[in-house]
Amino acid sequence: MTRLFVLWLPLIVFLSSCSSKGPQYPEDHERFRRIDTAVESLRKAYVNRDASALESLMLPLDALERVQRDARRDFDGFQEIALDWTIERIVIDGDNIDVFVHWQGQWRREPGDPGIRQRGHGRLQWVGVQSILLKGVEGDLPFGMAVRQAVSEQAEVDSAKGQR
Repeated sequence: MTRLFVLWLPLIVFLSSCSSKGPQYPEDHERFRRIDTAVESLRKAYVNRDASALESLMLPLDALERVQRDARRDFDGFQEIALDWTIERIVIDGDNIDVFVHWQGQWRREPGDPGIRQRGHGRLQWVGVQSILLKGVEGDLPFGMAVRQAVSEQAEVDSAKGQR
């Protein structure tokens, strides 16, 4: 029994010393946590079809009105939204934060509907240190799937008319 304890003692001491050590730069660590929380809150607000929660994460800018309008159309057009995204990279320059994401999702008009599956990449532009707020978006982001589907369906109708 004593031998077993002696063999495990160095491992226990090592693990306890590793776990008690905090981050080397606690302010930066906390800011990264706030950024991660903001990005996840944006995803959850969209998936839960919660327009007010979505808007609360955004600065009141004209550029974001389109995102809000497109998201509301998605909320009206789809009963179920499933969205996953992965943060690929975070770039911080002073108060400005760029979060590059890869996303994939499924939108269903009603339960049992096979729905639409899409994926893409985009950049979420945030600002802040203590309070992190969205100030812009670029790239192929999931907001506006109802508009994309309407355009796609119209193209199919136009194509079918052209083949007659």
